[in-house]
Formats: sequence, C-alpha cells, structure tokens
Amino acid sequence: MICVNCGSRLVGKVGVDQYYCCDCCVEFKSEPNRVVVYNLEEDGTLVLRRSYRTKGLEAVSAR
Repeated sequence: MICVNCGSRLVGKVGVDQYYCCDCCVEFKSEPNRVVVYNLEEDGTLVLRRSYRTKGLEAVSAR
C-alpha cells in the first residue's frame, strides 16, 4: 500500500478500506470512484483534508 498523500510505504490498515500513513500522519479511505484524505487531530477526530477522484482502487493499491 502506498500513501496517496506523500507516497510513503509506511501505511497500515485501520478499518474496512481505511488506512493510516505513519510518515505524514493522515488517514485515508477508499470509496467508489474516490479516495478521501483526513488529518488526524490530537483528540482523535478526523478533519477532511482532500478528496481525489479515481477510476477505481488502482489509485491506492501498490503494484
């Protein structure tokens, strides 16, 4: 898995189609036709950072 925000490979799975990047400290999830990136706040809340349109899960999968 590669982070859609910074390109790092230090990404872990935290839920169904939800991932966390240890390098840039963002959480992202794949949805049909898009990937949504969130900033993780100190209190644990997620704040929308960016939404990317995709043609499928190829954008978040490592090849």
